[in-house]
This record gives sequence, C-alpha cells and structure tokens, in this order.
Amino acid sequence: MRARDVMSESVFSVSADGTVLDAARLFVNCRVSALPVVDQAGSMLGIVTKADLMRPQPEERPGRMIVDVMTHEVVIAAEDTPLAELARLMSEHAVKRLPIVRNGRVVGMVSRTDLLRALIALETGHDESGPRCERDQQLRHDIAAACRGRSWSRAQQLDVVVSRGVAHLWGIAPSDLVRKAYQVAVENVPGVKAVKMHMHIVPPSGARVGL
Repeated sequence: MRARDVMSESVFSVSADGTVLDAARLFVNCRVSALPVVDQAGSMLGIVTKADLMRPQPEERPGRMIVDVMTHEVVIAAEDTPLAELARLMSEHAVKRLPIVRNGRVVGMVSRTDLLRALIALETGHDESGPRCERDQQLRHDIAAACRGRSWSRAQQLDVVVSRGVAHLWGIAPSDLVRKAYQVAVENVPGVKAVKMHMHIVPPSGARVGL
C-alpha cells in the first residue's frame, strides 16, 4: 500500500490571506485539527493547526493573519510513497499527519490513524504492488462513489481501506440501520470480495436508545 491507498482525499484548506478567526471557524465547522494554507493558485504554502492558534503571541490583537502563525516548513509526501516511509517521516519529524502533494497542490492527507487502519487491513503483514494494488485503489474510489449522496449516507469520519479486494470501513454511524446500509452498499460494489465493518455506532445527541 501507498499514500494514495489510505489518504483522506477530502481535504479542507484555508487561504493564506485569511485571518486566525477564519481558520478557527473552519476548525470548528469541519472538525479537523490541521489545515493546509494555500495561495490563490491553490499551491501549498504551509500548514496551520489548532495548537498554532492557541500559541501565545508577543502582541495579542484582533485580525491576526494565518501566515503569522502557520508552520512554513512542512513535511510532505507524494502519492506513491510507501506506508513504511510515511511512518518513518512521521516518527522522524514528530508530526501527526502528512499532506500528500501533487505538483505543489495538496491532494490528500495521511494521519497516524490512517496508518493504523492500513495496518489492520494488511492482516498478512506484507504488501503487494502491481495490478492487484491498482485494483484495490480503483475499488476504494468505487466504494466511495457507491456511498456518496445516498439518503442513508450519514456516517461521520467515513474512511475506506481496500486490501486484496477486502473492504474495511471505518466511521461513526448514528444507528445500526445506517451501519448496515453501508455494509450492503459496499457488498454490492463489483469486485469487492468481502466487507469488514469497523464502524462505531453513536446515536445523535438526545436520541433515545432502548426503553
């Protein structure tokens, strides 16, 4: 497996000419812990985290700019970077996530959790490349398409890892019914050999469970 097989492709970013308040709103609304900072052309200039916003500044003032608090030197990786190399980079540089970049633009993000999910999926303890790996990558995209925009697709933090045709699904579902809907949808994707559900069920706040 490589970065492209496990990365989160839905990456929120923030403009370099934005303020700290703009970043704070995105952190709260999008429920992420880091945001790539990009210029008007979409090229990556740095990264800003929640910790950056909370770091004491010499002079506290409203309207602080993101470029004043972001990290400029960012450890990045390419889409074809092997998982072992991603793990090494995270450990060596003490970072929790790696932006995946293509031609200067962020196309995904790999976190430590993504690597752990891949470790679970790779039950045999070794990886393969070539046509089989390419089929797994295509299946991952097919599964995402099968689950997108459905009336039941209400899981949060949904992620998919495919290994040798076996699809592993993570996320937080509001009910067992929703969890089952995801399972059935993925089972019906051509080429999927089996589905392993790692989803947790967390009812919406205020919902009644049982009697």
